[in-house]
Amino acid sequence: MDKKALEALLKDMSLEEKVMQLVQISGAEYEADAEITGVERGQVKDNVKRLAGSTLGIWGSKSLRRIQEQYMSEHPHHIPLMFMLDVIHGHKTVLPCPLGQGATFDPDAVRKGAELQAREAAADGVHATFSPMADLCRDARWGRIMESTGEDKLLNSRMAAAMVEGYQGKDLKDNAHVAACVKHFAAYGAAEGGRDYNNTELSEHTLREYYLRAYGEAIKKKPAMVMTSFNSINGIPATGNRILMRKILREEFGFQGVLISDWAAVGEMINHGYAEDQRDAALKGMLAGVDIDMCSGCYSAHLEGLVNAGIVPIKMLNEAVLRVLNMKNDLGLFEDPFRGLDADVTPVITEESRRLAREMVAASIVLLENKGKTLPLGKEKIAFVGPYADTKKLQSSWAFSGDDENTVSVWEAASEVYEAENIKSAAGCTMLDQDAVTAREIRHIDNWQDINNCLLAEAISVAEWADTVVLCLGEDMAQSGEATSKVSLRLPAVQMQLLHEIKKTGKKIVTLVFTGRPLELMEVRELSDALMVCWLPGTEGGHGILDVLTGKVSPSGRLTASFPYTVGQEPLHYDMYPTGRPKPENGPGPYTSRYLDCENGALYPFGYGLSYTSFSYGDARLSAQTMSPYETITASVTVKNTGDRKGSATVQLYIRDITGSRVRPIRELADFKKISLEPGAVEEVSFVINEEMLRFWTAEEKWESEPGKFQVWICDNSRDGKPLEFQLS
Repeated sequence: MDKKALEALLKDMSLEEKVMQLVQISGAEYEADAEITGVERGQVKDNVKRLAGSTLGIWGSKSLRRIQEQYMSEHPHHIPLMFMLDVIHGHKTVLPCPLGQGATFDPDAVRKGAELQAREAAADGVHATFSPMADLCRDARWGRIMESTGEDKLLNSRMAAAMVEGYQGKDLKDNAHVAACVKHFAAYGAAEGGRDYNNTELSEHTLREYYLRAYGEAIKKKPAMVMTSFNSINGIPATGNRILMRKILREEFGFQGVLISDWAAVGEMINHGYAEDQRDAALKGMLAGVDIDMCSGCYSAHLEGLVNAGIVPIKMLNEAVLRVLNMKNDLGLFEDPFRGLDADVTPVITEESRRLAREMVAASIVLLENKGKTLPLGKEKIAFVGPYADTKKLQSSWAFSGDDENTVSVWEAASEVYEAENIKSAAGCTMLDQDAVTAREIRHIDNWQDINNCLLAEAISVAEWADTVVLCLGEDMAQSGEATSKVSLRLPAVQMQLLHEIKKTGKKIVTLVFTGRPLELMEVRELSDALMVCWLPGTEGGHGILDVLTGKVSPSGRLTASFPYTVGQEPLHYDMYPTGRPKPENGPGPYTSRYLDCENGALYPFGYGLSYTSFSYGDARLSAQTMSPYETITASVTVKNTGDRKGSATVQLYIRDITGSRVRPIRELADFKKISLEPGAVEEVSFVINEEMLRFWTAEEKWESEPGKFQVWICDNSRDGKPLEFQLS
């Protein structure tokens, strides 16, 4: 449909029809099996169900075709309904959680993963996904760090942009792609105390310098949607924040797509104390520029009256409706309202999708410790012990459209690799402590202690038989994601007891940690001979993990979020500001910026990760010691594989602006390259430094670089390396 036809359609629509295009209702109104917890059918009026412009939480070609047919037959202008779904890290083929995907440091692989997710979701009738999440996350207490790619603005920017490209492709009318939604705008990851939905308090400088960057880069890829965040920012709920949405998002970032609220966020402005009632919330949502009210009921109940009273200008309403109609048009729904709704076709997991998922799992795994070259495993007798040893629940709570039966567990994968007489398995303990709280429930098990006594006895017996114990521990899948903030970052006590008891057997221990957030691993490190972070790996988790354990693939993942010594360090991130009293490198130093009882930095820093081989970095070089704003400098280093295995190195470029009109971080990631080297192979890695890379939000509140000295590191994590220096004239 061309522009004139869309405008003619808009002109012919009644006021009620227009308002309802801006209303999204739960899929539970159309489908009893909708993946919307706590929502029942019949919660909206018949006219809303008949005219609402979009729905969420349902999928499946056969049922969605039936819903679309009935909806369009009842709609006065036969405008199609849009189906949206949280496809966060997989639909049928579940990939590692986004925090794990970030650990690959491979935007191209992440883009291909988004393409796979889009293809499967589109084949199930889904038109739009609520992904990627571009929130910068520096606090492991916040459960939704799992949905981000970590604490660094550059890495997050590249990953979010890659996901938008993968989801949407070159043309949204392509039935193999879906509309992307960049979320949560803005600064949701800075929630005070790491507590979900909480206020964020950020200066203009911090907001722009750090928290807005990834959204901005993703929006350059022209996503169809942006989602508002639940939090308030400096006392104003994001969903009602006109400066944030109209000035920054629309004017400065140039976003022209649909702005959708998060679930009930328009109505929640009442709880914030920012809106008096639903009518006031609807007004403030519209004035801020929210095009679609997701499931709060404020627009459907009050927006028509606000327009009739002249409080909301009809021009403002028309602009919002036209954006929604444009999105439907971009998806090709006016030409084919049954896009992707072939009743005879359902998405299936293919060999190719499994291959891609398996490779991503292997690439996401971060090897933290490998004492005495415990890994890779040899032909010894191996016991796979722990609550994650033989479970198919390897996805996160945000992968609800995936099926557990398609998941390959660690034990299943091990059984394919090893002879049956050489491996054994035991759960060892329950996943959680008694009465542990998850996102949706309190886990209570009758006879919990008796059950754990039996499981522990079995695990000890299996460990005593083995030469090496692969201990599979971690948080439950429902302990990360939305509404899973925690003040403890330790593994469950029952799992730590299992680790201590297995240690007493004297066998080598390889600890695998399954998690959606950074954890305290100091004690786990001391008790383990090797330590790997496997994240929440998804469908091919078992295969990808065994590929690394056996040495078929050398680990290459790098941490995208700092793992602390203790939760008391949170929020924690590598790109900290220096202070007037820095802690000396050699010693604590009295009256300096330090903790009395802990290091300042991370136990395992951003960018850290080991391999089965070793790499040497030669002396870094700069092509010049000075540059003008119109010139570039090339920074180079020679990297050699000094080990006896093929491996991948993630070469990282960090820059520090030594003196500025604002204090600058001790170092910031400026670029990175992932290379693969055979044993003995050498490669020169070069980075081009230009003036744009040196810009920041200055004291003049402008994006500019400033003349002066800069330091450069080329290294393999955010803590190591020797700096070089150049001057910007």
